[in-house]
Amino acid sequence: MRTFFAWLVPDVAMVAAGVTLFYCLFLFQGYQKLFRDSDAGWHIRNGEAILATGQLPRTDPYSFTRAGQPWFAWEWLADVVAGAADRAGGLSGVALLYASLIAAATWLWFRLHWALHGNFLLACAMAPLMLSTSNIHWLARPHVFGWLFLLAAVLWAERHPTDFTLRDAALVAAFTALWANMHGSFFLAPAIALIYAAGAWLRRVIWNSSGADALVRAGPPGPALPYLYAAAISALAALANPYGWRLWDHIFRYLTDSALLARIGEFQSFNFHAAGAAQIIATLLLGCAGGTLALSRRRPEHFLLAILFTAMALRSARALPLAALLLLPIANAAITESLAHAAGLTRRLRAALDGFFAYSGRLRKLDSQFSGLPLAPLFLLACFALLRTPSIRAATGFSPAQFPVAAYPHIPAGARLYAPDKYGGYLIYRSAGKRKVFFDGRSDLYGAAFLENYARLIQLRPGWRAYWDSFSFTDALVPADSPLAAALRQAGWKTVYSDKTAVLLAAGGT
Repeated sequence: MRTFFAWLVPDVAMVAAGVTLFYCLFLFQGYQKLFRDSDAGWHIRNGEAILATGQLPRTDPYSFTRAGQPWFAWEWLADVVAGAADRAGGLSGVALLYASLIAAATWLWFRLHWALHGNFLLACAMAPLMLSTSNIHWLARPHVFGWLFLLAAVLWAERHPTDFTLRDAALVAAFTALWANMHGSFFLAPAIALIYAAGAWLRRVIWNSSGADALVRAGPPGPALPYLYAAAISALAALANPYGWRLWDHIFRYLTDSALLARIGEFQSFNFHAAGAAQIIATLLLGCAGGTLALSRRRPEHFLLAILFTAMALRSARALPLAALLLLPIANAAITESLAHAAGLTRRLRAALDGFFAYSGRLRKLDSQFSGLPLAPLFLLACFALLRTPSIRAATGFSPAQFPVAAYPHIPAGARLYAPDKYGGYLIYRSAGKRKVFFDGRSDLYGAAFLENYARLIQLRPGWRAYWDSFSFTDALVPADSPLAAALRQAGWKTVYSDKTAVLLAAGGT
């Protein structure tokens, strides 16, 4: 039992979470970079609208191109939390909320290492890889909630349940229902349970039980049946959302619409030639190696997870953080077990490895005596106080270098405004949803055909002018380097306002 002093001393997971929080907010400049995707704007305003009315939107309230059409606000509960944070502390509160969730993911990531019996020093060495890979998607958007649910789901599966009680059923149901109302990745809950069920079955089909304890220190997964129960209950519990089964159908259609996903940047493959890609490549290589070693350690469920999340990460940059959060702990456990039981090594190498593992084990034993959880609220308050200092507070939110912060006051009140999707969420936030937009980041609402025509328009491909004229725009707000600005000027539109970020044009040449 921990003493009061031990509760106050942070363990390495709490230290890493605190460092992540401070780094995200201040060194990474998360008070601004968390808002580099303007979708944060409509998420916040949607949450505030739900809080104000007590009702969920059923039709689109934010655009004039999709006004009145059915809209699935499928992350409504995460929006409510963000809206409440904005009400309480403005965008500083929203930044603190999402940075805290990112820090909590770091804490859970270390807990997963320990649950898998990973090596203490290897976990610490892998932390920079995890942070470098996940920070490409550090944004004030609901997917960060999904990271926490994913880690918690795998931590539950690693309990190796031998039975499935009513209490387990209630916990799984409540957990998945909450996930389904927070983020669309809830389908991973039954998927993970099925993978662990498959692992339990494959273990018994492929290997006999003799020598298993010598090979797998963590012990074999439990029987398949509890995982099958968990998969069934989580799939049913996900129906406890405002849209029922239609949410499953909507997400399935969205994620299988290749014509739509091909036009969404974050669903494209990562550019592995980009600056800083080496750490992301190392993360994926370790994930692949860990999955392979896990199979040799009779953990087929870890191998299946590695295959699934590596494939997802190679196909879509959006899945890279998921791979880092899940596969690095698996790799740590597999590498640790493989090296600890490796045969045929030279005496010197065997002695060096044994000394390394012994030293790391002592560090982990010491670390396990501490917690530091009572310090978390104090650290959050300290970070919030820093966010409220005049210089940081003034810079918090949507960057004037990326969004039309200075141009916004020049937009006429009744304008039928063209603005790209990059600006849509910002305009919704800035106007509190009162200014209807042409396009924003809700790609599932607009559909593949709209995105195809939009691409034709911004690239000035044949037919763009006819599509443009069909909307009877009175004003246009475009990036300063957009070829559309020059084309509109040539067509007789006049410049109302211009700066290095955006240009505001009005129809007519007078």
